[in-house]
Amino acid sequence: MPSTIAPCLWFDTQAEEAARYYTGIFQNSKITATSYYADAGQEIHGKPAGSVLTVAFELNGQPFTALNGGGTQFPFSPAVSFQVECEDQAEIDYYWEKLTAGGDPTAQQCGWVADKFGLSWQIIPKNLSAMFTDPDAAKSKRVFQAMMGMKKLDIAALQRAFAG
Repeated sequence: MPSTIAPCLWFDTQAEEAARYYTGIFQNSKITATSYYADAGQEIHGKPAGSVLTVAFELNGQPFTALNGGGTQFPFSPAVSFQVECEDQAEIDYYWEKLTAGGDPTAQQCGWVADKFGLSWQIIPKNLSAMFTDPDAAKSKRVFQAMMGMKKLDIAALQRAFAG
């Protein structure tokens, strides 16, 4: 029986803001449902009744849930990131501009960014994996070396490195 795997992203109070932000960036995306805290369990969760509990949303058909869990005991880290495979440099530039806005500039390296909520993304060309796994190890090494010197990935420079 197939199951859907959907990430659940823990926010303090920004779940709705984040869902709107992400669905505004990715095409074919939408908010699908919002749930709210009730009086029940308030002694545990401490959230006012009627405040947003979860926001279900889709990015290019991939389901996500944003949860207002409260507190900052579970911050995002680069240990988990979402890869955005891009067709061309214009697409890389678009996602880079959108996801770096308000984010941490020191978290930008090798195509990785941390957005304004601290969530990590990898903005990469679709053919990057093929370049890394090419049977010619010298090509892969050159691509890796070129990538290590970049913040935002430059497809033309990676292809030049691959070609030698």
